Amino acid sequence: MASWRESVRPLRQLRVSQISRQSRPLCPRRWYSAEAAAAAPAETPAVYRDLDSDSTQLAPGPTPEQIEEFRNPKKRAVERKFQLPSNRYQYHPPKFRRGDLHPVQSPPSSDPIARDFQAGPFYFPRLKETWQSTVAPDLLTLTYEHTPPGTAKGPIGQRLRAWDDSSPYHKNRPLRGPRGSTGALRPVERNMDFRTVPELLAITLSTYEPLAVREPTYLLAARAALQAVTGARTEVTRVKHGVSQFGVSKGQVAGVKVTVWGEQAYELMDKMVHLVFPKIKEWPGIPGSTGDESGNLSWGFQPDEFALFPEIQVNYDAYPAKMIPGCRVNVQTTAKSNRHARLLMQALGVPFDGDFK
Repeated sequence: MASWRESVRPLRQLRVSQISRQSRPLCPRRWYSAEAAAAAPAETPAVYRDLDSDSTQLAPGPTPEQIEEFRNPKKRAVERKFQLPSNRYQYHPPKFRRGDLHPVQSPPSSDPIARDFQAGPFYFPRLKETWQSTVAPDLLTLTYEHTPPGTAKGPIGQRLRAWDDSSPYHKNRPLRGPRGSTGALRPVERNMDFRTVPELLAITLSTYEPLAVREPTYLLAARAALQAVTGARTEVTRVKHGVSQFGVSKGQVAGVKVTVWGEQAYELMDKMVHLVFPKIKEWPGIPGSTGDESGNLSWGFQPDEFALFPEIQVNYDAYPAKMIPGCRVNVQTTAKSNRHARLLMQALGVPFDGDFK
């Protein structure tokens, strides 16, 4: 036991670096691959004779038949015995937004998989550039209302109707809606600022052809005309309520509609203001009473007025005689009242006639 302790004491006096330095070999280190090659036997054992000793980089390439088959995907699809599943890699974003705390959120509108994604902008329309450089600053100057700093905002008046207490059951009832068949509560008009300058949002063209129930050619002519004017895919509409006097039943196809957004809406408005409205003879303008109290304006074109669009005039002979339809135009804006919407349309060049309501 004493001899073992005496042999350990000299080792304690040495540093760890000295011990590791002395343990290194004097000859330079060789690579493991060289050692393995030197230690490999001259003859391969029988166990490894079935393995391929050639490198994978020396494998033969594809044959001309395989290359031709790869270049012809249609042939592969035709000869495929089983159809590939259509919903394997499809992602459907949620249709409704259920709050910020819900685990499933809708992607932003800039994401191509979003439901409200719109590609573009691919160009800058002339009318939109006019709105951005001239119309918007002019509207801000025209509707400016000076408010001294520190002025408190006045309360909004009561918009819902109260009960007359003619019955004891009226107590604790919620207030009644506005008068009218719809009972819709219209938005409140706010003072215009740089955040709420009205802007053109979308334009919808719709037409109703009751003769298309018996003669489908009217529907084809209407679809071709609307698609030529807007450059967008049209959608057929059906009759909601049947009328026996007119010979139409509920569910029959008798109309066409199309909606354009963004840059296409500005291009269509530019076309109507500078090419269609000036050509209409003895036309006073759009009635000043138009509007739905929510910033949307509407007007209509007769068949002879709708034929003034340049896309119809250049191919007028391509449409059957007396089948060019009239249409209803609905302009959607970001305004919250008819007054702001009319200010925007007047600044863009739309003429109005009559008293404003």
